[in-house]
Amino acid sequence: MFDFMTFKQRLLDLIWAGKPEIDHPARSGLIQVARTVYVLVRDIADGQLTLRAMSLVYTTLLSLVPLLAVSFSVLKGFGVQNQLKPMLLNFLAPMGERGVEITDKVVGFVTNVNAGVLGSLGLLLLFYTVVSLMQKIEHAFNYVWRVSDARNIAQRFSDYLSVIVIGPVLVFTAIGLTVSAQSAKIVEMLRASPLLGMVFDAIGYVMPYVMVVIAFTVIYIFVPNTRVKLKSALLGGAVAGILWQTTGWVFAAFVVNSAKYTAIYSAFASLILFMIWLHAGWLILLLGSSIAFYHQHPEHLRRSRAVQRLGNRARETLALQIGLLIGGAFSRGEPSLTRSELARRTGAPEEAIEYIVNALCLRQVLRETSDPPGLMLTRPLERITLVNILEAIRSHDLALEDSDITIASEVYQLVGEVDGAIIGTLAARSLRDLVEAATPPGMPPES
Repeated sequence: MFDFMTFKQRLLDLIWAGKPEIDHPARSGLIQVARTVYVLVRDIADGQLTLRAMSLVYTTLLSLVPLLAVSFSVLKGFGVQNQLKPMLLNFLAPMGERGVEITDKVVGFVTNVNAGVLGSLGLLLLFYTVVSLMQKIEHAFNYVWRVSDARNIAQRFSDYLSVIVIGPVLVFTAIGLTVSAQSAKIVEMLRASPLLGMVFDAIGYVMPYVMVVIAFTVIYIFVPNTRVKLKSALLGGAVAGILWQTTGWVFAAFVVNSAKYTAIYSAFASLILFMIWLHAGWLILLLGSSIAFYHQHPEHLRRSRAVQRLGNRARETLALQIGLLIGGAFSRGEPSLTRSELARRTGAPEEAIEYIVNALCLRQVLRETSDPPGLMLTRPLERITLVNILEAIRSHDLALEDSDITIASEVYQLVGEVDGAIIGTLAARSLRDLVEAATPPGMPPES
């Protein structure tokens, strides 16, 4: 008799057993794909991705008309404002006639927006609504990428303004160039050939996928407040783009057979279908970002969704290892290491690296640079003692001070003896001593 639970357990053991990087390349690739699919399904079942997609649907409904009004004003300056409606029709194509209905209403609202009537306060609120949508999108992507810090005010203003103003121009320029290329005389002559005609038909069939993949890849690179590798963004964009187009076909078939929903919801049917399509679109976009994240950070492909927490000993050990890596790179004249590189070299989760690095930066053992991005020591190796590193970790992020709790004098004495033993052992040893001990003379630096 088939036992599903036993089969499931054996399958999970097969996926998560061993280390794929030491297996055969083909088997390693299959295991990585299986693990990625598993964690994606787990993340969706956990509900956070779905919840954030729902939040973006609500924000989109509030911000859609203001966003399109701003884009319409920009496009009007370039004389291509008439392309706004075809773009919306293409986005809502899976909704069929209902998509045409919603497009007409939205374009009507956008056309009726008059900056002169709105006044200064109304115009300010319009831009605030648009910026809030961009900020909500960034927060969703930062959650996927485990980024706790959002862009500062100056970065938000410059980055968001660039997306709002330049984005529509680039999109419609790309669409215009594609249409012009397809209507060129030389292309029409080449299409007359049976063989080349088939090639151009194939290109025309693939082009929507390519445009969507490029758009998603650009979003995955620029929206998260972290460095995203092109290869990872392209993989996420490709999977999300194919899923987007495929979901569009499925949704179109669903809309065709949704007559009973019209009977139930009456005039609200179009709005409900529009919200469902928006939710599907945002969820696909976040899934593609998750794929890019797990490809760039395979150390997060874990069987359990529980957050890995470090004990005191592990935190102190990791802090010394980070000090060794950064100090070693400094002594050898190598480029400064980033948080992602520290995670890769130590094999520790980025959350743990964030905790340790933040503690060392707070106690001014390390400092972060932006050009080039990386972590550097705040003073020479010989002036950083190992006690400095341990004290930074032991005193970081404590909610209670000693004075806030009742402690017996015997406990204070014991803790003092422990501190004295640590200081007596390590006070005379600096980070330079650790670096020199880890790299004996004549040995090549670690890769």
